[in-house]
Formats: sequence, C-alpha cells, structure tokens
Amino acid sequence: MSRSERFQTSDDDPLLMYANDRRMNEVALEIFRMGHLPLTGEAIALPLIEVAGSQTIGDAVWNEIFHPVGRRLVAQVDAVLRIGGPSIGADEMVSLARSTGKPVYLFTDGKTLLFYCGIRFASR
Repeated sequence: MSRSERFQTSDDDPLLMYANDRRMNEVALEIFRMGHLPLTGEAIALPLIEVAGSQTIGDAVWNEIFHPVGRRLVAQVDAVLRIGGPSIGADEMVSLARSTGKPVYLFTDGKTLLFYCGIRFASR
C-alpha cells in the first residue's frame, strides 16, 4: 500500500489532513458533551506512529500501526460513529463493528470527508 486509505481523500495534503482530524475532533467533542467518551483511532495511532519513526503515510511503520489500532479500538468500544465521505479504512471498521453486533451510527454533514470514532457509552 503506497499510502493509507485514511487520507486518500486529502491527497496527502497536510492542510486537508489537519482539517479532517479537526472535524473528527469537533464531532468527538459533541459526543463527549453528551456524556460519552469518544475515541478516534487517529488520537491513539498518530502519536505511536510518530514515536515509531514513520517517515511518510503508508510506509511500513505507518501500516504496522494505523489500521491495527483502529481494529483494536473497535473491539473495545460500545458503538461506532461513521462520519462522512469515502474511506476504505472506516468502512472496514464499520464492518467489524457490525460483525460483532455493535451499533453503528451514521453522521454526514455534507461538508467534510471524515471517518469514524468509537464511543464508550457513559451508562456502562
């Protein structure tokens, strides 16, 4: 894989990548304010990828960490929120959630291309 599907819609443009992450975090903040604990794979994976020495999106270090973190996160959350546009990686996380009977919520604002976050419900 030459680059992660996660950023395929941003053409590896750092400004678009930042905008996508920013919007995911804005939605996560809304979920937090509802009393839940939202988690994005990016919040966990990106610092690990940096420390591990990744040089570019899609290099061996990136691929070792990025999607595996998402898969492990899906295994730990109560539900998945699918946000916005096309993403092979996000679609995989939705499929994983559905295959284990976890609820998947869809959210599209029509403006940004965003992906998914896991939700740990506060009532648990």
